[in-house]
Amino acid sequence: MTDRYHNVADMPSALPLFPLRGAILLPRASLTLNVFEPRYLALVDHALAGDRIIGVVQPAPEAGHAESPAGKTFPVRRVGCAGRISSFTENEDGRVVISLAGIARFLVAGDAGGSEPFRICRLDFAPYAKDFVAGHGEEDVDRPLLIATLRSYIIANNLNADWDRINNASSERLVNTLSVLSPYGPEEKQALLEAPDLRARAEALVALAEMELAATDDGSGTSLQ
Repeated sequence: MTDRYHNVADMPSALPLFPLRGAILLPRASLTLNVFEPRYLALVDHALAGDRIIGVVQPAPEAGHAESPAGKTFPVRRVGCAGRISSFTENEDGRVVISLAGIARFLVAGDAGGSEPFRICRLDFAPYAKDFVAGHGEEDVDRPLLIATLRSYIIANNLNADWDRINNASSERLVNTLSVLSPYGPEEKQALLEAPDLRARAEALVALAEMELAATDDGSGTSLQ
């Protein structure tokens, strides 16, 4: 789905943004969004009528605690990720469920203006040119440690896992998918998004899981969720 985007030149200079606290997207990972606000239903229609690409970004901390603040002028995080709508389903109640396939991260360069009810921003993909290279940095990931930590986390939290799928996934897909699906808060999720490379992201995932496991073991009741 995203193989058509080979470098920075393949990306638009501006995109509609879907600001959502606690949500991140990463290259070649997927994110499912349940869209119901009129402004974002309009955004989905806009994207489907064009190249199907939108940007996912978190509101900045100073924007308050709302999941997606009202208006178009609230501050957003500087780093987000572009994704292409790979599928969508319209529900009878008017909601739309979309699946996004991650392409590459970007820096928000400023508002592009427009009369649309959603925000359109100018984006800079150049700092993340390596995001277009599938599997970049996989050889530096300590996969055995990542798998062992994941197994401990799953057992400690009484979760189920498809181990055949996990073991067959590439290290890039595994690290980025775990980052997108991780149950941590906005700050931790943003740190995972902004990790300089795949190895650093994997190490951050392991550190977060180990901290939560340690907190559970000592009976403190604290959590990073």
